[in-house]
Amino acid sequence: MQYQHTQTGYLIISAVLIMIFYFWFIVNQIGFNIFASFLIIILLLLLASFSSLKVTIDDKQIRIKFGYGIFRKSFRLKEIASVKTVKNHWYYGWGIRFWPGSRMWIYNVSGFDAVELTFKNNRICRIGTDEPMKLEAALLQLIDK
Repeated sequence: MQYQHTQTGYLIISAVLIMIFYFWFIVNQIGFNIFASFLIIILLLLLASFSSLKVTIDDKQIRIKFGYGIFRKSFRLKEIASVKTVKNHWYYGWGIRFWPGSRMWIYNVSGFDAVELTFKNNRICRIGTDEPMKLEAALLQLIDK
């Protein structure tokens, strides 16, 4: 393994904790409701699935995994044409996003730093990270081989 790092999304974790408190308060006010409880559990599981982003690079591919692994993606290194460190705009948000104008996918859990991968077929992908220089260096070292 060439590189591995997990970034924690503290804002998302805070949102989950606030929602747990909020829903606990509502259930105490209106009483137990099975449908509302089911929706709360689904919402909390979805939010928790974006609580971290793990990036792993080996000799053949880069893999990203959100939270406990429901959302994951991998890219083959031989398909990458270029790599550069970038700053995402605030309105790009967090999570998994697609921007149709630039045909760009964004995978991010926190902050604005990212590494942009441009593929040989002109697709663009940005991977959010709190160590963009290390991720860029690891990728450049492997795609130049």
